[in-house]
Amino acid sequence: MDFLRPASWEEALAAKAEHPTAVPIAGGTDIMVEINFDHRRPEYLLDLNRITELSEWEVGEENVRLGASVPYTRIMENLRTELPGLALASHTVASPQIRNRGGVGGNLGTASPAGDAHPALLAAGAEVEVESVRGTRFIPIDAFYTGVKRNALAADELIRAVHIKKADGPQQYSKVGTRNAMVIAVCAFGIALHPETRTVRTGIGSAAPTPVRAGAAEDFLNAALLEGGFWDSGKIITPSIAKQFAELVSGACNPIDDVRGTAKYRRHAVGIMARRTLGWTWEQYRGSGRTLEGAA
Repeated sequence: MDFLRPASWEEALAAKAEHPTAVPIAGGTDIMVEINFDHRRPEYLLDLNRITELSEWEVGEENVRLGASVPYTRIMENLRTELPGLALASHTVASPQIRNRGGVGGNLGTASPAGDAHPALLAAGAEVEVESVRGTRFIPIDAFYTGVKRNALAADELIRAVHIKKADGPQQYSKVGTRNAMVIAVCAFGIALHPETRTVRTGIGSAAPTPVRAGAAEDFLNAALLEGGFWDSGKIITPSIAKQFAELVSGACNPIDDVRGTAKYRRHAVGIMARRTLGWTWEQYRGSGRTLEGAA
């Protein structure tokens, strides 16, 4: 196994073009486990740790440009206001040591359905900036996951950054694991309220072959909130609406039975998380002063 260590982004792109099978390594929290257990033996490792721009972020008027290697700890410490859902998800990642090393780019590159960042990225509405010697392109998060541990990257492309819309409303994230730390998600759920567009977005993790949104549940809830005047009045969401939303979210799952949980349990747990996080985010919205009720 050869070790490639470019000193700049341009060198990294050139190395990836010359060696398309090279596996990028930054935090290394996923790939090193596979190598140590001899589950994977790539011909080349492409070390990106000398490229400092990958560990930087920029907060713009509407979006945050998050470098692919920004550690979860930095997201928790510095971007809690702009990216509350992703900050909550970052809290659930493994241990402090891994949160200090791992980043969103690694989650996206691995594309495991159990990756902790995926539900929050789906709910927030993210876009992945990827680049090769051929140029740059932006992949909407909904189109990024193409199969079990597969993504939309071409063989010569590297993830440079993730562009995430700044929160314009409350966001929540919930995860079920077999213990409180150092655990792969049995299932996870993210939700984001977007008052500016009067919409709700969701993200489901570890309950389908890829991270997915609950499209039918979003459509139902968006219509119910709009037709019922909930956004302006700030009135409490009725139990029947919350129940239907949770059932539709459960229906969006396509889980498997494995050592961490049964498919039946995953569907049930995701529905519970959907109902609870909807309640939490709506209470935050009602208390934000943005509704007519709150302004009265």
